[in-house]
Amino acid sequence: MIGDVAQDEQADDGSRRPDFRERYGDAVAAAEQVRPGSLLIAATELTEPTFRRTVIYIIEHNDGGSLGVVINRPSEIPVGRVLPRWATLSRPTSLYVGGPVKRDAALCLAVLRVGAECDSRVGLRRVAGRVAIADLDADPRRLAPFVEGARIFVGYSGWTFGQLESELERGDWMVLSARAGDLLVDPRVDLWAAVLRRQPMPLALLATHPIEVERN
Repeated sequence: MIGDVAQDEQADDGSRRPDFRERYGDAVAAAEQVRPGSLLIAATELTEPTFRRTVIYIIEHNDGGSLGVVINRPSEIPVGRVLPRWATLSRPTSLYVGGPVKRDAALCLAVLRVGAECDSRVGLRRVAGRVAIADLDADPRRLAPFVEGARIFVGYSGWTFGQLESELERGDWMVLSARAGDLLVDPRVDLWAAVLRRQPMPLALLATHPIEVERN
């Protein structure tokens, strides 16, 4: 899925600087395995524009491959312009760009209210914890009593069998635990930094990594 990745940086004296896995290897090794409900956090060395500083929520991970959506890339397109019935349930009210695959299709993730049942009869299918996929053909008014909020994505991020594992081995991603609230966070929040900030040291230090490295 990912094309070019950053090469190991060189120090001023010409020697190779340690890469991400060398610097944070113990913490990365302690991270959880990929599963539905995991977050993939782009490593600082991943500078490919499509995925730089992205946070991906994993929806499926099995022998057929992996599928997730980028949850920190809002678009400027209001949900009401494309799916007017879903505008009141969406938080925020803009569409999100879930990834480079099938940009002509939409997918909805909903956060269930605490204690609410994930009822397939109203168009909900649990992913993990309080997060469920919502059927966009369902009536959002029937979902409203069960759902705290929803986020609608155009496109998704996908990996064939073994592809994501190769990227993890290369150190492109960190695998961390998601919170249901991550899917409803205000788009003005730097979610990439916020997720890292709640991790144990030394991963928490990465939250201070500058957004524009070239300016420093």
